[in-house]
Amino acid sequence: MKSLINKITTTTRGLDTLPIRVGVGVIFTAHGAQKLFGWFGGYGLEGTAGWMASIGIEPGLAMAAMAGSAEFFGGLLLIAGLLVRPAALLLAVTMMVAIAKVHLANGLFMSNNGYGFGLALLVVSISLVFRGAGSLSADRLLQNQLAN
Repeated sequence: MKSLINKITTTTRGLDTLPIRVGVGVIFTAHGAQKLFGWFGGYGLEGTAGWMASIGIEPGLAMAAMAGSAEFFGGLLLIAGLLVRPAALLLAVTMMVAIAKVHLANGLFMSNNGYGFGLALLVVSISLVFRGAGSLSADRLLQNQLAN
């Protein structure tokens, strides 16, 4: 078990990921809160489920719950720097689905509901999968505890 925890919490030293983790974590958490709870002008779980079903993402309720949970809880994990690699991987997959199913046909630009913003979040998520959480993170604390 110690070996598994060490593998998923391993991170490279540095402060470079801190502003990236926190900034993108806030964005993901807010978007997830829109989908799950209707906060920040969102439609909540039922509204998001209906919209997802209307564009062919079925079953709407399960998909809305999965996307909203990935964004909300994954974003919180990024902010805390806890389990950043698996959280970022889950968020990357979520962004790939969003880009392919919702935004790709609209082109790059956000003004047309395009995939540009989703692509930026995907790239950051993939970078965090490779880089890890950095020095100021719960993952680093766990890594240090496991080393002792």
